[in-house]
Amino acid sequence: MILSELKSLLASHPERHFRIRLPDASPVPLSFHVTEVGHVHKTFLDCGGTSRENHTCQLQVWVGGDYNHRIETGKMAAILEKGKFLPPDDSVPVEIEYEDKVISQYTITGHEISAEAVVLVLAHKHTECLAPELCGLPSIDRLPAISGKKSCCAPTSAEP
Repeated sequence: MILSELKSLLASHPERHFRIRLPDASPVPLSFHVTEVGHVHKTFLDCGGTSRENHTCQLQVWVGGDYNHRIETGKMAAILEKGKFLPPDDSVPVEIEYEDKVISQYTITGHEISAEAVVLVLAHKHTECLAPELCGLPSIDRLPAISGKKSCCAPTSAEP
């Protein structure tokens, strides 16, 4: 989900509860806080030697001891409004950072709307080879390296 879609979703349902569902279908506890709105700019070199950039709007979610805390969609919209100067524009993807034993980052793959709440549905982020043609990997699927081709990403490879 990109930032403009999230803002539109919140604006369309300003009086509902704001909820988050983890990839295993369990909910983030109702007493969560959104403690950060951030712009994450990642500049990196992929395994094929190509320089790349990635921009995201990251929302950090934290569960504190105040178990009666609840966040509504209108309040979430106001939080995003306060941080509107951070991302370069509203076309950046939104990710959720949440700690449950370890800090994890999730993508938002969808949402559900009920009479009471707007629920963001999260998915795990995954790593992948960004230069499959140079590493001897099929470009569409995450399959083992093509037979007879050495992967540049293999632990024994001399290439980056």
